Amino acid sequence: MSIQLGSEQLLASAALDGQRIGVVSNPASVDGRLRHVVDRLAAHPRAQLAAIFGPQHGFRSDVQENMIETPHARDERRRVPVYSLYSDTREPTAEMLAGLDRLVIDLQDVGTRIYTYIYTMANCLKAARRHGVRVTVCDRPNPIGGAAVEGPMLVPGFESFVGQYPIPMRHGMTIGELAHLFNEHFGIGADLDVVPMRGWRRDMYGDETGLPWVLPSPNIPTVDTAVVYPGTVLLEGTNVSEGRGTTKPFEIVGAPWVEAEAFAEAMNRLALPGVWFRPAVFEPTFHKHARASCGGCQIHVLDRGSFRPVETGIALTIAFREAGRDRFAWRPPPYEYEHEKLPFDILAGSAELREQIERGVRAREIARSWEPAVERFLPIRERFLLYR
Repeated sequence: MSIQLGSEQLLASAALDGQRIGVVSNPASVDGRLRHVVDRLAAHPRAQLAAIFGPQHGFRSDVQENMIETPHARDERRRVPVYSLYSDTREPTAEMLAGLDRLVIDLQDVGTRIYTYIYTMANCLKAARRHGVRVTVCDRPNPIGGAAVEGPMLVPGFESFVGQYPIPMRHGMTIGELAHLFNEHFGIGADLDVVPMRGWRRDMYGDETGLPWVLPSPNIPTVDTAVVYPGTVLLEGTNVSEGRGTTKPFEIVGAPWVEAEAFAEAMNRLALPGVWFRPAVFEPTFHKHARASCGGCQIHVLDRGSFRPVETGIALTIAFREAGRDRFAWRPPPYEYEHEKLPFDILAGSAELREQIERGVRAREIARSWEPAVERFLPIRERFLLYR
């Protein structure tokens, strides 16, 4: 059975008839025939496209770096305003929502707690509740599957734009399921409906769905990138290159003080499940260590079913620190609108992971330490799953 996305289900219904619509989207907001949701709404015979909203990196995803805000604009082709939700505001204002009957959200998540699109969605739900606007979330596949759950939980006091709610790093939910979780369990209370997909199974990865892949943000070019991202994104909180400025961001990682062969050999001796580390030397074209030779590895996932991306990312962080104690450093703030806490801590969801690494705790033991909290989360998650 072919998969029908939530947007296709919505546009085939009469739900939008007679309404003024705002839509939160970016270039990945396409259907199985590569038709963009904005174009389809603009051509809708019985609804009016009234506003476009863009998440981090912009509606056109043309802003490469993190923490670079995008301005508000106007779409002259469709003659509607384009509001940036990564700008002077991260949620729609009353003026932006004025006159709208419904806000449609069609964003491609990547299955990781720190990906900001799910908090743009949460902020839209909060604003819509205050201003009496109905929200429709069009569901999309989780590209790294909807079965595995892994990683440390966010703890109170470490909320940020890369983590608003206590969920694990790899949450194993779709964006529609998260919408229900945020709205009901975490008490946002918006007037929400989620349009589910047809034909998606929880064991499917993005490249098994038959759907086209459009990179959801500039440094998630492939499904393979998304598979490793829940772990190697932690390197954003260090002075190690997470591969930005290469053609394999988050898959190729390294630093100037690392000897690639020795590093890869040490990683492979850990015998982490489902993965092999190939020595790699590279020069990022931008971002950390731009134009400097970095040694490290490329992460080759051999078995997605057994691969544990978060544990692997922690093992890599430990190895980079051990390879150069005098040169490795935790990145200082600011990071994603947080000006006091260390970026690594808000990525991890608490200071505990960093403190465990500094105490010399091994990755496997660290992974065991988060398992009780994940077990407590699973029954909560179960209540909001739309696909079995």
